[in-house]
Amino acid sequence: MQMTKPSVLVTGASSGIGAATASLLLDRGWRVFAAARRLEPMAALEAQGAELFQLDLSNADSRSDLAAQIANRVGALDALVNNAGFGEVGPLETMELERARAIFEVNVFGLMGLTQLLVPAMRQRGCGRIVNVSSIAGRWVTPGSGWYGASKFALEALSDALRLELKSFGLQVVIVEPGLIATNFGEIAFPSMQKALECNIYGKMMRNVRAGWERVYQGASSPLLVAQTIENALTKPKPAARYRCGHQSISVLASELLPTSIWDRLISAQML
Repeated sequence: MQMTKPSVLVTGASSGIGAATASLLLDRGWRVFAAARRLEPMAALEAQGAELFQLDLSNADSRSDLAAQIANRVGALDALVNNAGFGEVGPLETMELERARAIFEVNVFGLMGLTQLLVPAMRQRGCGRIVNVSSIAGRWVTPGSGWYGASKFALEALSDALRLELKSFGLQVVIVEPGLIATNFGEIAFPSMQKALECNIYGKMMRNVRAGWERVYQGASSPLLVAQTIENALTKPKPAARYRCGHQSISVLASELLPTSIWDRLISAQML
């Protein structure tokens, strides 16, 4: 008798970490629902066996439509990988609040809005696992990344609360904190970076920040490394609350252990 494949929804599956995760889980025998704003970049995943869905996390109707389609196909998911997100960069004084809200609409409210729609069926069945993809930016930030980091800090807090709230129902919540990963984040953030570089107040600072980011990103890890970490978080019988992985992820420990004044000097030396 053929065993039913475990089902998983991976958001932000059109590129980077999401695409690598969806592909790896397909190879491992999962039934993968891959969701992203655009379907075309996921053609290779579809050819591999993924079931594709269009998703705009910032749109409530889009979230509801996806949740309804998932319910029709499997009822309750075995796993949810909340990977979709985006970021813009710039000084806190000058970045428009509309752009900051846009970051939170996707990385926080959109992510939790979708999770709220999918959790009830998982809770009622009494098992399931949720992996929220955060970042080392959810533990410490650099100049110019305040709003993006704030959204990831928020995700860390929400994930901790969700883990405690759902434990008694048989659901497990895990946070994955990638370090510097070779994705298209730089391309997405490019327009906001250009605007920041042109600022007559913070332009010099942002040029130094950009140079610092470019240096550390030279050692960026492959998205596959994060995908493997996510798979481990999904399949380990007793997963840890958090998994760090990738280039510079060890810096989280240093940021926690060092006095703030020393940590600030280290960051300033590299980026200011």
